[in-house]
Amino acid sequence: MKKQIDLDNPLLQEWEGPYGGVPDFTKYKISDFKPAIEFAIQEKLDEIDAIANNSEEPGFDNTIAALELSGEKLDRIHAVYGIYRSNLSSPEFNSVDTEMSPKLAEINDKLYQNEKLFSRIEKLYKSENSKKLNDEQQRLLWLYYTDFVREGAELNVEDKEEVARINQELAGLFTLFSQKLLAEENDQFLELKSAADLDGLPEEFKNAAIAEAKERNLDVLGCIGNTRSSIEPFLTFSDRRDLREKAFEIFVKRGDNENANNTNAVLVSILQLRAKKALILGFKNFAEWSLSNKMAKDPQKTLDLMESVWTPAVEKVKNDVSAMQKMVDEEGGNFKIQPWDYRYYAEKVRKAKYDLDQNEIKQYLQLENLREGMFWTAGELFDLGFKQLFDVPVYHSDVRVWEVNNKNTGEPIGLWYFDPYARAGKRSGAWMNSHRDQQKIEGKTLPIVSNNCNFIKGNADEPVLISWDDATTLFHEFGHALHGLCSNVTYPSLSGTSVARDYVEFPSQLLEHWLATPEVLNKFALHYKTNEPLSQSLVERIGKAANFNEGFATVETISSSFVDMKLHLTTDTIDPHAFEEKVLSEINMPDEIVMRHRIPQFAHIFSSDGYAAGYYSYLWADVINADAYEAFLEADGPFDKKVSERFYKTVLSVGNTIDNEEMYENFRGHAPKSDALMRARNFSVES
Repeated sequence: MKKQIDLDNPLLQEWEGPYGGVPDFTKYKISDFKPAIEFAIQEKLDEIDAIANNSEEPGFDNTIAALELSGEKLDRIHAVYGIYRSNLSSPEFNSVDTEMSPKLAEINDKLYQNEKLFSRIEKLYKSENSKKLNDEQQRLLWLYYTDFVREGAELNVEDKEEVARINQELAGLFTLFSQKLLAEENDQFLELKSAADLDGLPEEFKNAAIAEAKERNLDVLGCIGNTRSSIEPFLTFSDRRDLREKAFEIFVKRGDNENANNTNAVLVSILQLRAKKALILGFKNFAEWSLSNKMAKDPQKTLDLMESVWTPAVEKVKNDVSAMQKMVDEEGGNFKIQPWDYRYYAEKVRKAKYDLDQNEIKQYLQLENLREGMFWTAGELFDLGFKQLFDVPVYHSDVRVWEVNNKNTGEPIGLWYFDPYARAGKRSGAWMNSHRDQQKIEGKTLPIVSNNCNFIKGNADEPVLISWDDATTLFHEFGHALHGLCSNVTYPSLSGTSVARDYVEFPSQLLEHWLATPEVLNKFALHYKTNEPLSQSLVERIGKAANFNEGFATVETISSSFVDMKLHLTTDTIDPHAFEEKVLSEINMPDEIVMRHRIPQFAHIFSSDGYAAGYYSYLWADVINADAYEAFLEADGPFDKKVSERFYKTVLSVGNTIDNEEMYENFRGHAPKSDALMRARNFSVES
């Protein structure tokens, strides 16, 4: 009877409908997850055992391709599970997540530690027959072999068991860290009690704050949520220095308060377990293990790159702070610029120096118009078309879905889900997810990807206006989506964004450039009241101010990268506060800026292993991005068709089918040159 109940579970069903099927969110319940996951885990393990115990001589089809096809049911469930975890979190779901996370982590241990399976892979990898495989098959076989070795397939039984135990404990700690951080963001906010508390705020932001207070049923005039999309605009525009300080404090102290959601003990345990695991796997520290499959390879290379950019960035910050302090002094302010003043006075300096007001620009940055601008850009560069669908089930009323197609032939290439707004239960930030990877092992499987943001919705009868930084983030995440959608490979493990972590940010960072092009601004940056495009004068001022505040953005990001890398180079037990203070002191962190992600809230590195010892990837990829964009500028500009076609063929469509360095050189004709980054950021370089 139990088996029949399991098989009737909606999460175990094939996705039905057009486009190779889509998840049916109208049928899923949180109570379905546990039995569905347990059933699908066992099914995958049975499939792995069948491959491992195959009596036939190991071959690519009966070993590697078979592994690629295993666990399809679990993959579908995990896609839906991930959506709930990031977008629909609740106490009921968190209870399931806490129990299931270690069980999901256990699958990889049982895969990588299956001796018979590794024996088949190793025999195939070292055989003469492997040389007869096509290039993509050889790449996938190499990936399987090196991943198995890296994850401990050659360890003794005792060490394998210890690695498995550590991985399961880490999975539970990642979940706990994420839940604590989300609770901090949901539970904390800044109350605005009087009209004076709204001084300086743009009208649409005032309305959003008032709407937020109503949604939370607060008996106050307005409310600023504890997310980046709410806090940063408040710090930029609020005339109330006392309230700016309060907003800043709740944001930078997420996870670091004396309450049940303090994350420090959790993250220390994560670091200790990572260091122990790395030592068992034969590495000096976790950073060396983490970088063993990245482009950088050596942690010192990443530190060298950071240091080369750090010095000119700090010098730029000093100059910018000097201009801000002068303004404070001229206004009669008897204080030194503090971190909660930085954005406010930077905005004032920008306005004075370039006659450019962020709030003025924001009137032209309507979310829906910019989304259309992204679609248009993808059409011009890569011949993609977008058609909104209204009959695809979604998990929340905020979510919309588009078919993505070849606009010349009309042939669909995938689906794009868009979830743009902040809400309770949704993690902060912006991200892209692949809910189904493109592949062609057995017929054509179309990718399903999503972009998720946390824009403030505001009043229903008003367009959503976003900042220039948020618009840049929108284009960035869409770049990740295009990387997944344009994939044209055979095997899912090599599909889309499945590249080295320090390469994956390259296509997304590259797409950011198109926001500032006159073609996009003139067509899609339309005033929300008059529908008039940006004036030529304003476009020119935006261009002149393009590098304004680049020092600040670089310093807050690279400081986090330094701390991340040094956290994972040490094997000592650390005190988060003392460690953060020590590293920032060593690099001479400017007093007026804080890390973009302080240690207790550094979800990139503590909610999973994804960016652990890898936050440098944004800078590493930006070197590649800056060099790549110069390929367009050296030709006929950002919309040069030959360059965009070459980018599509050599980067977007090939996934991880070839070595990432070779891939880049196929596009550019040479290895990336870091001096392009210095030019892009207008930093001085010592000769």
